[in-house]
Amino acid sequence: MTRGNEARPFAGFPGGKTRTVPIPEAFFTELLPRIDHPGELRVTLVCFYHMARRSGPLRYARRSELEADPALTAALPAHEIREGLNRAVARGTLLHVRIEEDGRTDDLYFLNTPRGRLAYEAIRRGERPASLELGESAVLVADRPNLFALYEQNIGPLTPLIAQELEEAARTYPAEWIEEALRIAVSRNVRRWSYVRRILERWATEGRETGGLDEAYWRRAAETWKKRRR
Repeated sequence: MTRGNEARPFAGFPGGKTRTVPIPEAFFTELLPRIDHPGELRVTLVCFYHMARRSGPLRYARRSELEADPALTAALPAHEIREGLNRAVARGTLLHVRIEEDGRTDDLYFLNTPRGRLAYEAIRRGERPASLELGESAVLVADRPNLFALYEQNIGPLTPLIAQELEEAARTYPAEWIEEALRIAVSRNVRRWSYVRRILERWATEGRETGGLDEAYWRRAAETWKKRRR
């Protein structure tokens, strides 16, 4: 599918003095060879652009601004922008915190630099970095471990289909359920998302504290999954 002006040739960069966007050298030498998802690459570059447009010692990008960016939305729909952000956080390029301000919730993304890490750790401790320029009513909450990162650490490589299923699970189940289900799958050496999904579905049906943690049931289920893999 062609989006936006994809078919139109680029007219070239203008002459004279133009605005530039600084990008760390490590992006080209370390990150770029690892990024294999076009949405993640586009989102990461647009984050650099939005951070460069901000003033102040601690710069960030807002999810709401990315989802309203005309160049980015011409290339990616909103759900792919969020997937790209999640992948960039999982890779360690960006650090994510939630912000609640004037009754609205948004997401802030810092670059994973020494200054960004100090700000992120301060927010995790419940502090507000003095260098972060926000309204007085803003409340910041450090993100839980990124679901994409948890999946890759515990189950395996992320595919576009699995990314969609993870996003759906995040909208359906509490974060602590997903984290617990992943731990159970790893402890039983059944590193498959379908097994994790089955745990979550059973918890939703029978309750996490009752039928959902029946050890005999899950031992049988684990053996069944292992046999299917042979």
